[in-house]
Amino acid sequence: MEHEPNPISDLFFGRDDAENDLTAGLLNGMVFRPTYAYRQALSGRTSLIIGRKGAGKSAICRQLATPNGHPGTTVLITPDDAAGDEIRRFELQGVSGDTAKSLIWRYVFAVHAARYLCEHARAAHGWRARTSVRALRGFLEANGETDEERLYDRLRRGVRGLQSANLALRAFGIEAEVGLNGSSEGARASRQLEVLENGVAAAFAELGCAGAHTLLFLVDRLEQVWTIDPDSHALVTGLLLASKQVTGRYGSAVRCTLFLRADIYDTLSFGDADKFHSDELRITWTQEELADLALARAAASLKRELTPEQLWGQLLPSTVSGEPTDEYLFRRALPRPRDTIQFLNVCQGVADQRGHRRITEEDVLTATGQFSRWKLTDLAREYSVTHPFLSRLFLLFENYGYVVMLPALATRFEPHRERLQQDFADYAESLTTQGVLDVLFGIGFLGVKRGHKVVYSDGVQVPPQPGEEEFHVHPCFRPALGGLGPVDLTPYSPSRNRNIYVGNALVQAATGSDVSFGISRGSQLLDDVVRACERLLRQLMRAGLPDDMRAEVQARIGHVLDGARRAREDLRNGVPVDVTDHVLAASDFLGNLATQLGEHGIRDEPITRRLEDEARALIRSAGGAVGGGSGSASAP
Repeated sequence: MEHEPNPISDLFFGRDDAENDLTAGLLNGMVFRPTYAYRQALSGRTSLIIGRKGAGKSAICRQLATPNGHPGTTVLITPDDAAGDEIRRFELQGVSGDTAKSLIWRYVFAVHAARYLCEHARAAHGWRARTSVRALRGFLEANGETDEERLYDRLRRGVRGLQSANLALRAFGIEAEVGLNGSSEGARASRQLEVLENGVAAAFAELGCAGAHTLLFLVDRLEQVWTIDPDSHALVTGLLLASKQVTGRYGSAVRCTLFLRADIYDTLSFGDADKFHSDELRITWTQEELADLALARAAASLKRELTPEQLWGQLLPSTVSGEPTDEYLFRRALPRPRDTIQFLNVCQGVADQRGHRRITEEDVLTATGQFSRWKLTDLAREYSVTHPFLSRLFLLFENYGYVVMLPALATRFEPHRERLQQDFADYAESLTTQGVLDVLFGIGFLGVKRGHKVVYSDGVQVPPQPGEEEFHVHPCFRPALGGLGPVDLTPYSPSRNRNIYVGNALVQAATGSDVSFGISRGSQLLDDVVRACERLLRQLMRAGLPDDMRAEVQARIGHVLDGARRAREDLRNGVPVDVTDHVLAASDFLGNLATQLGEHGIRDEPITRRLEDEARALIRSAGGAVGGGSGSASAP
């Protein structure tokens, strides 16, 4: 008897990167989502697509390069290490690094355009070449640019020709040295390049068909050749300048679309930066768009139509931890396609390994921890060039609550500040409390409470401002850090042996059993615990605590209150109760709670002082005495 196929085994949400997803995954016309960024790039209204790693830049680039994308000819340029090194080393006496790099990029674009024109003229305009096209062919042949070669080889020839002013320009009726004697390297290179670009522009004009089929340059994956040094800065800045120059020089015949990682673009600082604002578009994703992407990919992998209800109620559970599953997943991932694909694939993998025919809530919960560990590691790697100290900073958040108050962060950071500044001397300016906040907010690790909500950086949010003191670790990273609750509090337990500290004072109290007090005295002591908790809960509603932290503290005090009420009821019903233990446990917990709130940055608040007062009052009620000593709330 044949077993029915398991749909979970066939379910697949695609590869992690656009290159592999295009060849061996799901990135094709059926699952590619024509987002606003794609439509803007396709129309030519946007030439600079900016996004974080995994935001879908390469997917847009690869789609534009397909036959179903840009209607004209596309040239995809993705520098490798060798090509990047060649550009970084390129210098010209007499011009800045940015200008020198822009000249070598313009050479690359001009040669590609010349090759395109020669091929297009033959294919679309017959064998009889126009004069301008014959000149381009002559230039390409004279300079060894007739074969389709690696970008590195083209760059190497261009570097040699521009630096030594020996580009063969006879095809354009100009000798290389004419008018260049006594000029600087930069001036000579610029003049030679103008001759070549004039020849390309003349061919576009003579053919007269530019509007019908635009040549589109797509430049992607610059992060592969990026480092933090000034030459890498000039490499990218020069590319931006060259793209602007090329578009202006050739009119509608040529367009350049660049795909840049946000962390690279945001480090750039150059005089003409303000001229690119109208060309910029930062990729953003809404939850609805990510859900649509997930649905399309699931349907493509199963080769059948799927409704949202089938995906989020049959293949996956309808809810996880009380949240709709799609909201649960998207809230715990950064808003970009790669995170969505990876999280869903982990859920599928866990379920498939367990032999499940559908992804269960337990499968999603197991996948959440694995995904969180991946993303914390990936975040440090993503910013390893610009912020190489991140993995050390993440240690400051391990096993704490996810709500982080500014004073608590300063306290945690200070013991490590000097060592970090020594180990990462080039980044010392960022290794202050405010600098750390700005970095962690900028990369999306921390969000800031503004108004009634927590906002995370999306490229347009302003960094933390003076007076903003409440920060939240992004839900994506909480499981990996062990910070699942808003605040890390010692759980309430009425049966532990203890030495009690309130503030810095050791409180000693007699211990006993249920025979230590009579029923009326025991009931009175438990009444004291109940009233203390009720007073604290009323005070808590007026306290200036973060909302999530207040809810957690309220729940913990509620546990003490419920325990005291149950113990009081048992005592009245004749059930033996260790009243002393309940009173000491309550005092212990409330005193520790005050200390722990102080460690989380809640200091000089009425609620912390009230907690300490109630803890002392309970000790006095039980007949204890405050003695000398010192210690902390975590003492055994």
